[in-house]
Amino acid sequence: MAWVLLAVAGLLEVGWSVGMKFTEGFTRLWPSVATVAGIVASMLLLAQAARTLPIGTAYGVWVGIGAAGAAVLGMTLLGEPVTAARIFFIALLLVAVVGLKATSGH
Repeated sequence: MAWVLLAVAGLLEVGWSVGMKFTEGFTRLWPSVATVAGIVASMLLLAQAARTLPIGTAYGVWVGIGAAGAAVLGMTLLGEPVTAARIFFIALLLVAVVGLKATSGH
């Protein structure tokens, strides 16, 4: 169950990190409310998952999902550059996430 919570926490991190783009520096009310709610929910789920999983693994997976997801959404939805190098490094992030899970002992 901890892995499911962690995956959801990572997806929420993707949502709130991309959501910050729409807050315009937290000057727009509803995007700001949604972003803050996503931050809180993501952190709570990460904390819950970290009760069972090693913190280095939980945090690394959480950050990896968030960073890779935000980069992909940035390219697909926000018009950020799509280059072979960016795709390669996103793939490396995902390999690291899988590696952390595989070696966590849980």
